Amino acid sequence: MAGVRPGPDAGGTEAQPVRWGLPLAVLIAGMFMSILDVSIVNVAIPTIQKDFGTTTDDVQWVATAYTLALGVVVPLSGWLGDRFGMRRVYTLSVLGFAAGSALCGVAWSLDSLVAFRIVQAIPGGIVPVVTMSMVYLIVPREKIGTAMGMYGLGVVFAPAVGPTLGGYLVEYVDWRLIFFINVPIGVLGAIAAALVLPKIGDGRGGRLDVWGFVTISSGLFALLLALSEGQDWGWNSYRVLMLLTYSALSLALFVVIELEVDQPLLDVRMFRYWQFTNSLVLIGLMSVALFAVLFYIPLLLQQGQNLGAFETGLLLLPQALVMGVMMPIAGRLYDLIGPRWPAMIGLGIVAVGTYLLHDLTLDASREHIMWLLAFRAVGMGLAMMPIMTGGMAAVPQRLVSRASAFNNVVQRCVAALGLAVLTAVLTRQQAQQLADRSALVPTTVTPPTVGAPGAPPTAGLYAMFQQTRLRVFVAAMDDLFLITAAISALGVIGALFLRSELAKALAGRAQSPAAQPEESKEPRPARPGPVGSRA
Repeated sequence: MAGVRPGPDAGGTEAQPVRWGLPLAVLIAGMFMSILDVSIVNVAIPTIQKDFGTTTDDVQWVATAYTLALGVVVPLSGWLGDRFGMRRVYTLSVLGFAAGSALCGVAWSLDSLVAFRIVQAIPGGIVPVVTMSMVYLIVPREKIGTAMGMYGLGVVFAPAVGPTLGGYLVEYVDWRLIFFINVPIGVLGAIAAALVLPKIGDGRGGRLDVWGFVTISSGLFALLLALSEGQDWGWNSYRVLMLLTYSALSLALFVVIELEVDQPLLDVRMFRYWQFTNSLVLIGLMSVALFAVLFYIPLLLQQGQNLGAFETGLLLLPQALVMGVMMPIAGRLYDLIGPRWPAMIGLGIVAVGTYLLHDLTLDASREHIMWLLAFRAVGMGLAMMPIMTGGMAAVPQRLVSRASAFNNVVQRCVAALGLAVLTAVLTRQQAQQLADRSALVPTTVTPPTVGAPGAPPTAGLYAMFQQTRLRVFVAAMDDLFLITAAISALGVIGALFLRSELAKALAGRAQSPAAQPEESKEPRPARPGPVGSRA
């Protein structure tokens, strides 16, 4: 499989033949490792809490600290790749992720583990951004659908397979192995990257847009912190409202700064490309649909049906395998017919599959749940990569690394925002349904005293209360699946506006010897201003 090697400006104008199959495999391996770690750690949270003897609120910072660090580093990733060269940044990031994983594995307390998770998150946030950028610069445009279909194994397959692998390691080996396993993979991946990946760019990117970085990183940090802690602190609490207000002001200031500076950290003018903007909206909707099910179905299985971590992971494994099969197929379909039809059909399947989940009860068979998840995974695997690829293909090559950063920011933030909103809805639904059931109990009847003749035993009352609480939880969860199904159905409408002819047009342009990058015809005038002296 041969493609083009970008020239010194990383814009593809000096094309040289390069084989892209093996470099793509190396990139996928590194990116798969970094994304897998996000979901695999969640399974180990209860065991880590027991091992360190800490509270539930405190141990959640193992996951929260990682997410907050990602919000800071992801916007910077595109600039780092342009400034220091993508191969170098990718190689060092993979090594850094392995080193951070080793530190997490030897953590001696919760505080040290949280600190090492931040260290691990810095390279962990850079790897996916640089990986996507390199894929678009290495692979020829007429083959980008196939390549992104393989790339999608990390984006969607890794989070889905994480609970299975993590459940086995936690239940039968040791939770520290979920970190140590990254060390040999990271070292081998870095060696392979140094030997196989082509050099992209000469590392002469522009100077850092300091104020742009400060505003977007602090704004995303505040937003993610509010979303992570809103349930515990209270959505109407002073801290959460202040964080949300600061986030909104900071992100608005970021947009103003980026429109004024000559070398923006993330060029917000990319949103004038409707195909790219539409793809970000659809990616956000799909991220909510994906992570809502990945979060709530394990709760149903473990709390409602008393399954262990590994058993739950095994039940979720078929959907991961289905996604893994569908991703390459979706990539080939993109190369043949473009993104519109795979996206519409895929999102339609996701909507139907999610709607069917809303009838689940505590007594639902595991096989029924497994088949519904597998059916839904067909749509997820069919739609995700064509949507992402179609949006990125509409962006000029000089903006690919920044577009990749936007993609990752949307995936992280929208998934967190969606889960926070859905959890708030779930809590309100539970409270309302418990109140409704309590209202059915006659207030004029005095229950017998516990221990009196004819009175139910204390254990029986507690069991009845627990059963009622679980049934209310599942009923509220079913309502969330209805909401998620409606969100997926909205995505079908958005997919109608994807341009299926774009893939063929770009492929033809890439094959033409006289092809010129789109951005070369659109010189961007300098706009000096009070903020815009070179950052």
